[in-house]
Amino acid sequence: MTEDVRAEDSGGPVADADAVLPLPLEFEALYVATQEPFHEYALFYLGTNDCAEEAVHRAFLEILNHWNALLGESNLQQQAWTILRRVVISQTLENFRKKLALLHSDIGLFEAMSSLPPRQFDVIVLRHVLSYDTKKISWYMGVTPSTVDYHGRKGKDRLQRAVSSYLKKEGDRA
Repeated sequence: MTEDVRAEDSGGPVADADAVLPLPLEFEALYVATQEPFHEYALFYLGTNDCAEEAVHRAFLEILNHWNALLGESNLQQQAWTILRRVVISQTLENFRKKLALLHSDIGLFEAMSSLPPRQFDVIVLRHVLSYDTKKISWYMGVTPSTVDYHGRKGKDRLQRAVSSYLKKEGDRA
């Protein structure tokens, strides 16, 4: 009976790394109440079940990450919906970027757009394709209106340089 009891006790005081931590009960209630409409909204914009599930999952992870701050909001459900919309818009823009890279343009515009840095791409698409105003873009991106204008100018400059350099190349071939 001199066996070491600790050899059998592999758990110890530290929790198992694979154990799932309990979620706040209020968060679980929000998930149950909103998961289906969130999924339907994401599916409408993203078009596939896999993309919709991914977007809803990302949104709920963000909601959970900001849970304590969201509990202090006057309308938790509205804030959760705002997070979902932002995630869906982000994923829609990313999907659009991928599709854009596959298109052919005689002046190289689509290739140039798809190669813009993410913030410049978002501003260009939101402003010039979707006709959002600076205030709405600012809200979506979580930056100031002057930052939106800055990324818009930089993106437009890059596009103008890319298109003009392509046109010069074309002119040299003629």
